[in-house]
Amino acid sequence: MLIRKAQDSDLQELLYIYNYEVLNGTATLDLAERTIEQQQIWLKAHNILNHPLIVAVIDGKIAGYASLSKYREKDAYFTTVELSVYVHPDFRRMGVATTLMEHIIGIAREDETIHTIVSVITAGNEVSIKLHERFGFEYCGKIRKVAVKFGKFLDIENYQLMV
Repeated sequence: MLIRKAQDSDLQELLYIYNYEVLNGTATLDLAERTIEQQQIWLKAHNILNHPLIVAVIDGKIAGYASLSKYREKDAYFTTVELSVYVHPDFRRMGVATTLMEHIIGIAREDETIHTIVSVITAGNEVSIKLHERFGFEYCGKIRKVAVKFGKFLDIENYQLMV
């Protein structure tokens, strides 16, 4: 497995991975698929400042990605980033998420402008919760019934890692 920075040429594969989760899961609470234009804007917001975006490549295919993104729009949150990890459905249960987490957290630890990594996980996503806990993320609380997807109210659980 090769881990590298995301590139413009990865755009279509990244879009597929994200939109698959939009349509089939609750790892994202977006309800509409992203367009290629929206994905381009998202890609351009990464690998600048303290917002890395890395991909895992297996046999020439993007197996997954991890990103650290702006946590909130207020300037005082600059040292806090939000973690996202997505794995292509064909590459799940192969250690892709674990490898991506190791690398993205390593990048964050080397970046003096990052103090806190936050993850907002949809309640019930036990695989993601266990992954985060394995890397030392601490549970910081639940916000109940803040989203509706697939006709169900969903809670979110907040996790935090100080780097």
